[in-house]
Amino acid sequence: MMITRQTVAEKLAAYLHHETPLAQLVDWAENAVMDGEFPPTEAPMLTRVVARLGVADVRAFGLTWEDCEQLLGTLGYAARVELVPA
Repeated sequence: MMITRQTVAEKLAAYLHHETPLAQLVDWAENAVMDGEFPPTEAPMLTRVVARLGVADVRAFGLTWEDCEQLLGTLGYAARVELVPA
């Protein structure tokens, strides 16, 4: 399966929208690093981003909002917060 910038951004967005739990995001990232295919021109960058997601469940690394913003920025996306009535 080809893993693109959009693929990674969508996985991260699903986590931020509480559609995907952290454990599932980490599991996907670990599998993607081992078995995924990356476009050759973007492989180094995508591998770094996905590898970072793969260790997000380790206490020393975690995954803060700032981390998500930075990773999305690396992918060419920007995070935006929207407030709605509860």
